[in-house]
Amino acid sequence: MISQILSATVIGLDVYKIMVEVDINNSLPSVSIVGLPDTAISEAKERVRSAIKNSGYEFPNKKVVVNLAPADIRKVGSNYDLPIAIGILSKNGTISQKEFNDTAFIGELSLDGSLRTVSGVLPVAAGLKEQGIKTIIVPFENAKEAAIIKGLTVFGAKNLNEIVNHFNVEAPEHKKMEPVYTDIDGFMNNQANDSEYFDFKDVKGQLKAKKAMEIAAAGAHNLLMSGPPGSGKTLMAKCFPSILPPLTFEESLELTKIYSISSMVNPNKPLITKRPFRCVHHTASAIGIIGGGTNPMPGEITLAHRGVLFLDELVEFPRNVLEVLRQPLEDGKIVIARAKMRLEFPADFILLAAMNPCPCGYLGDSEKNCTCSEHQIKQYRSKLSGPLLDRIDIVIDVPRLKIDELTVKNDESYTESSETIRKRVIKARNIQLQRYKGLGIYTNSELTPKLIKKFCSLDNEATSIVKDAVRKFNLSARAYDRLLKLSRTIADLDSSDNIQVKHLAQAIQYRSTI
Repeated sequence: MISQILSATVIGLDVYKIMVEVDINNSLPSVSIVGLPDTAISEAKERVRSAIKNSGYEFPNKKVVVNLAPADIRKVGSNYDLPIAIGILSKNGTISQKEFNDTAFIGELSLDGSLRTVSGVLPVAAGLKEQGIKTIIVPFENAKEAAIIKGLTVFGAKNLNEIVNHFNVEAPEHKKMEPVYTDIDGFMNNQANDSEYFDFKDVKGQLKAKKAMEIAAAGAHNLLMSGPPGSGKTLMAKCFPSILPPLTFEESLELTKIYSISSMVNPNKPLITKRPFRCVHHTASAIGIIGGGTNPMPGEITLAHRGVLFLDELVEFPRNVLEVLRQPLEDGKIVIARAKMRLEFPADFILLAAMNPCPCGYLGDSEKNCTCSEHQIKQYRSKLSGPLLDRIDIVIDVPRLKIDELTVKNDESYTESSETIRKRVIKARNIQLQRYKGLGIYTNSELTPKLIKKFCSLDNEATSIVKDAVRKFNLSARAYDRLLKLSRTIADLDSSDNIQVKHLAQAIQYRSTI
């Protein structure tokens, strides 16, 4: 009778059960692993052999055949070391228990039998729990991460000996491992403090830009800043995370799954509790931005999910890199299609971008003359296509600061702190959470055309104004919808149930410069 040990694999964010079948035959000593394994799994035979021997157990001096079923799913990574070892030890009688129907094993083995941390444990734990698995055994450093999933018994093992002793409980010297628990409420209540970020109180002037950022944070709208060097664009972008609302547990869990498969989870802080702020250099490739590769992994837009993707010096990015953002900005997800697979990663992020108005940076500057020709300016701006700009809700000019603005002392009436702005943002977000409860969306920026008709209705006067704006600025249907969503956010900040003319007029100001 063969030994069957349950494990799992993650493809994209989807989890598939993998049954590790082990058989031992009376033949020449060898280890054969079949079932579409990659190189890391094929090399597992040597790690498992050494781990079993160095843990004090006997490795079969026979032919060992390992099958990873189903055989038509490609298996990647070193997560199968532990289930292979358990299968062999169960088959040769080292482990007395023969059936593990409701227990899954995940882990990489060192040559001395200790367990190394692996990636993707949280989505695996969540997926297996949904499929009826009750218990999972993982490396000790991954245990807190797996224990985030409620209703799943999680054991964290430091080495192979602990697992063998756990199942051989009839021996008096053996003892069971203790389940691991994660204090989810503790992590959620101790989210990142504002002290970790730059504060808007340290940004001189730029009141219009700050207000635009407040609106962008309140409704999760995309924003583009244009202005001369040194006007404060990058500094304000770094302040932006300090006014974003805290994550809900559902958002935090969603983010942690993404960071888990990317091997970016801190074992001591297994739950991502602050919104991501991904700052990407203009030399980044299209694959680095959207994700992909031989074994497709999340890109920067997915790592920025529920947070911010900041592109400084926007026009320095190659045009083909910028164009790949168009579909994710519209759909809130990225679909990666390959010959034998189709993966979908979430990508609902705020695009925050900054640029100079021309190559020299001083077009329209009040103090320094622009040295660029009209052709240079046109060529410089041509990297930003109309369809991409159409997906940006707010475009603002960030002018050079006057000397009086630079030298003014900090004054709460002149420079609001991030904490003050954040309270207004949270209030507006809470209004949206209540309004869209049960609809599967969190913010105004996620409104579909159907929901826009329901929640962004205009009176006759406002309708007349928006018609004039569409004609004057040649707004597309997409730009029109985004204008209404932006107006809805401004109304929420004003605690208004309906979109008023003043809210619509303010939103038009932010669209008129596109």
